[in-house]
Formats: sequence, structure tokens, C-alpha cells
Amino acid sequence: MKNKIILNQKKLKKILELQKRKGKKIIFTNGCFDLLHFGHIKYLNDAKKLGGFLIVALNSDNSVRKIKGKGRPLTSEKDRLQIISSLEMVDQVTLFNDRTPLKLIKLLNPDIIVKGADWKLEDIVGGDFVKGYGGSVRQIPYSKGYSTSKLIRKIAKRN
Repeated sequence: MKNKIILNQKKLKKILELQKRKGKKIIFTNGCFDLLHFGHIKYLNDAKKLGGFLIVALNSDNSVRKIKGKGRPLTSEKDRLQIISSLEMVDQVTLFNDRTPLKLIKLLNPDIIVKGADWKLEDIVGGDFVKGYGGSVRQIPYSKGYSTSKLIRKIAKRN
């Protein structure tokens, strides 16, 4: 299996430039993907269906703690990288350590940023930047009933 994990972001930029020269649209999404569930799989499949080269930027362990608080992530960044990279619809995976992926978006210049429809369009990080050079921001319908936080609460109730 080809290793899809690229930790060197400058190397990733070169890979994406090659894909663009081949006529591929670069689709960018990001998230914690702490406990992978059906909602994540559907979301990533729908993102890939936009017809391009799908990049998933994972929040590092430190970044997840900043966003989700103490006790998260439940799954280490090393494991999350391996899990996401094993998914057929994902073309490349990288890690970012900041609270938001804005610096990474500005480095990679994706054609499309994708987030779930639970995000307000105006709150999608990097959206204005990408639209500024002719790119677009797309929302994927949210799969109701699926969330990592809900799954954690359900597991905790059973103990």
C-alpha cells in the first residue's frame, strides 16, 4: 500500500502542484477524526465525489487538546494518521499543530475547501482566502446522530 501520509508540508505542496498540472482539483478538509464513525466515512466519500484529489489535514494531539479539552484525543495522532490514510477515498493525509488549518490552507492553495453543513459558511476557516483566488467552499450534509462526542457519552454510560 502506498504511504499517503505526508508530514513535510512543503513536499505535500509539490505533490499538489503536480496533481494540478495533471488537471486535478485539490479538495481540502480537516478535522480531529478522533473516533472514526459512519458520519466521518460518509463525509469523506461525499468530499471525494466533488471530483478531485482529496487532502485530509488532521489536527495534531496538541491541537485536539486545545479545541476539545483535557482527555482528548482518545486516539493518538500516529494512529489517526494511519487510520485516515488507509481509507480508499483519501489521497493524502497531513498533520497540523495549530488551532486552525489557515496557515496550511495558505500554503497549499486548494481549489475547494470542504466542511460539514453543521459549519456556517462564513465560519469555515480559509474560505475567504480560497474564494479570493477563485476557489470555492462546499458544505457536505451533516449525518444526524453521528458525532464523536455523542459516541463518547454513549460509551461512558455503559460503564
